[in-house]
Amino acid sequence: MDLRARNKIETSFNFSSIADIIFLLLIFFMLTSSFVTPSGLPVNLPSSRASTIVLQRVNVTITPDLQYFVNERAVPVDQLESALRAALSEQEGVVVLNVDKSVPVEYLVRVAGIATLLEAKVSIATKPETAR
Repeated sequence: MDLRARNKIETSFNFSSIADIIFLLLIFFMLTSSFVTPSGLPVNLPSSRASTIVLQRVNVTITPDLQYFVNERAVPVDQLESALRAALSEQEGVVVLNVDKSVPVEYLVRVAGIATLLEAKVSIATKPETAR
């Protein structure tokens, strides 16, 4: 008499579906991490209720000691327009202003005016307002 089972149980596991999920998660994190490009310059941004993330094209930073940086490269104030013109010729016309909250508004307006003359859209970077 043959008492062995007729249906053999397969002990292997198919990893293709897990590999697909991991691959999709990897793509998701790679795409979402490129949207946020933190500035490496020490700037204390003002807070805003409507703080959204903007895909940065040309990044202009004004530090508390009134130093100007275009895409993290120091630029003298008298060469700011030419530096912005060169940066905008390489990339799309969006300028993101990272201005320390202690900097007077006139300096922000000066850079925004130069960017507007160069027909670029201007956005002011803020940090999200914390709930009270």
